[in-house]
Amino acid sequence: MVILYILLVLIAVIVARTLMFTPKQTEEKTYPPVEQDVDASIRRLAELVKCRTVSYYDASLEDDAEFEKLVGMLPALYPHVHGVCTMQRFDGRALLFRWPGRSAGEAAVLMAHYDVVPVEEAHWSRPAFDAIIEDGVMWGRGTLDTKATFNGILSGAENLIAQGFQPEHDVYFAFSGGEEINGPGALNIVKYFQEHGIELSLVIDEGGAVVEDIFPGVTGECALIGIAEKGMLNLEYTISGAGGHASAPAPHTPVGRLAKACTQVEDHPFKLHFTKPVLEMFDTLGRRSTFLYRMIFANLWAFGWVLDLLTKKTGGELNALVRTTVAFTQMRGSKAPNVIPPNASMVSNLRLNPADTMDSALKYIRGVVKDEGVELKVLGGMDPSRVSRTDVEGWRIVCDAVSGTWPGCIVSPYLMVQCSDSRHYGLISDRVYRFSAMDMTAEERHMIHGNDERIRIESITRAVEFFMRVMKQL
Repeated sequence: MVILYILLVLIAVIVARTLMFTPKQTEEKTYPPVEQDVDASIRRLAELVKCRTVSYYDASLEDDAEFEKLVGMLPALYPHVHGVCTMQRFDGRALLFRWPGRSAGEAAVLMAHYDVVPVEEAHWSRPAFDAIIEDGVMWGRGTLDTKATFNGILSGAENLIAQGFQPEHDVYFAFSGGEEINGPGALNIVKYFQEHGIELSLVIDEGGAVVEDIFPGVTGECALIGIAEKGMLNLEYTISGAGGHASAPAPHTPVGRLAKACTQVEDHPFKLHFTKPVLEMFDTLGRRSTFLYRMIFANLWAFGWVLDLLTKKTGGELNALVRTTVAFTQMRGSKAPNVIPPNASMVSNLRLNPADTMDSALKYIRGVVKDEGVELKVLGGMDPSRVSRTDVEGWRIVCDAVSGTWPGCIVSPYLMVQCSDSRHYGLISDRVYRFSAMDMTAEERHMIHGNDERIRIESITRAVEFFMRVMKQL
């Protein structure tokens, strides 16, 4: 009887918490329209896309002239910015513009990168660097990642300066020409801020976007703003031996042992962690979900195990939010089909949950792989970023700019699973927000770094509008 009573109380508590787990009341605001030169915004992006600013880890493959071409055309593309702002250059093809404010105070930083990843042009439906516009779409490498953001920032400032606007405090535009290869540009700018004692109220870089059907049970548009990003670890697994002829193999070959190590890691996922960015996302979007999911997100203390099992089984984006993930990406063995290799190796790419570090992840993998003959070697990586605050003015500014540009969308923090230049700013600020200033379909998200990258014309002008709304609050 006591057990039944406890069970009924438990059910009552769960149902009550679910019924109370509804969207929080927010102040209704009206957002005045902003005016921009639409044709100029589109034309400027086209000129940027035509520059083949492709980054390679092998610098000999890069075309320096194309990078210089882009930088050289900026004064003509953005003459008002050129007339008011100063520009400095840093190693790593980094550019830093300073737009002076009316008074002293904490500065804001708006970021983007103007380098792009390589292109296999044979697989493109349109030339990758011609910026062809057809049926309301501009085709080209970098249109989404992130020349549209680069143009959104500078076109936004260009419009506002032409209209006579000046920010209250300094605004910096920080651009890297080597983000895609983890270049030093952004870090060099951060060091400059440190050396000159420049304090920051707000940093915005690429990251989330306005998306649909991204969260269980939520169908409306959601603007996801990253307040942290996962770390990364590239790990090599190697087995060395004598090798030999394939006609007389040992019971377990090097490749077979590596395959077993692979399955051991995949069969033992990292522990689930509900970190601050994810809990805030669940609290925001979970309240707008269907009753079943609301029950789970309102009562994680009771149903966390359900989410754990669900994410382990399905993988994907939700799983990436709650644990460190491991993706095996490369494998190397013998050069001949009838030879057992003396050395065999494979590589995995880990994306580290904010609760983990490179050291803790390596320790976990060592504990899962039971074969002492498997040597583990760190090829590179970085720890997770600092987690930014959502109880400060900088966060409110970003949210208001999003709501004014995309009325009716749900604004939510989230954990960014990719890496960006903004991670360096955690050294000097806990107000770093990752939002790419565009609404993107699932198809468009898959175009990033892929074939036939392209952007809707309306997305170009909305990016400009977003940054204008941000700047008018600075």
